[in-house]
Amino acid sequence: MILSMTGYGKASAEFQGKKITAEVKSLNSKALDMSAKIALVYREKELELRNMIVQALERGKVEFNLWVEQAEVANATPINGPLVEAYHQQIKSLCAKYDIPEPADWWGTLTRMPDVLTRAEVQEVGDEEWAVVRSVVEEAVGQLIEFRRQEGEALERKFTEKLDNIAALLQSIEPFEKSRTEKIRQRIMEGLQAIPEVEYDKNRLEQEMIYYIEKLDINEEKQRLANHLQYFRQTMRDGHGQGKKLGFIAQEMGREINTTGSKSNQAEMQNIVVRMKDELEQIKEQVLNVM
Repeated sequence: MILSMTGYGKASAEFQGKKITAEVKSLNSKALDMSAKIALVYREKELELRNMIVQALERGKVEFNLWVEQAEVANATPINGPLVEAYHQQIKSLCAKYDIPEPADWWGTLTRMPDVLTRAEVQEVGDEEWAVVRSVVEEAVGQLIEFRRQEGEALERKFTEKLDNIAALLQSIEPFEKSRTEKIRQRIMEGLQAIPEVEYDKNRLEQEMIYYIEKLDINEEKQRLANHLQYFRQTMRDGHGQGKKLGFIAQEMGREINTTGSKSNQAEMQNIVVRMKDELEQIKEQVLNVM
């Protein structure tokens, strides 16, 4: 089964008052193009996280985010009590020494002093916390892969519908194709009869008409297009990783349809070719999303 490159996954877990969240999104791309925003506390593990995601997703424009939220109590900025006491004593001493009035708002004065309000950032991540982080990232990536699988099923149904439409249109050409040989012959003969004074070799004329009709024959194009339709179906059954090959097959289908159109000198046949081109264009647009 084919997979889409489009996907989304998000997962969270609680660990010691923290909420760890991973989010990963992907869109189509010719190769793997990844951008990552990782919380500072987990930045040292960025290379390992990137390798995890690259191996799992293989291809696509991937956006990865990993952040952590502290619980309210843990998130409160700690007050440096000993430093507050030291500032208090120093200010009182200086006020007494230089005969300066003590501050009316001691609390406001002391909390504005340097380093009174500090936050101690955790610099190292323990094995237990790292295991939780890995689990969250793996769950988010797993959700994205499942999303890709579901999108791939939808794409496969869409491709099958369009291939069936092209095959049906190809069959609908046959009645017009059988009648046009006689119409070509008839037009040539009518043109010659309109010029009675012209003398011509009937055998040579027959040879030239056969050559002309053969140049407009589309049996080879029809056979090659039918083969491409079958090859496209087979390649879809081969599973994911076939996106580029499907794109090449669609290009070859386009060649045969274009050649059929250039050889079609009947309005009905040309209308059918235009409809085949429309169906193929929709395939080409969606093939860009296939892994």
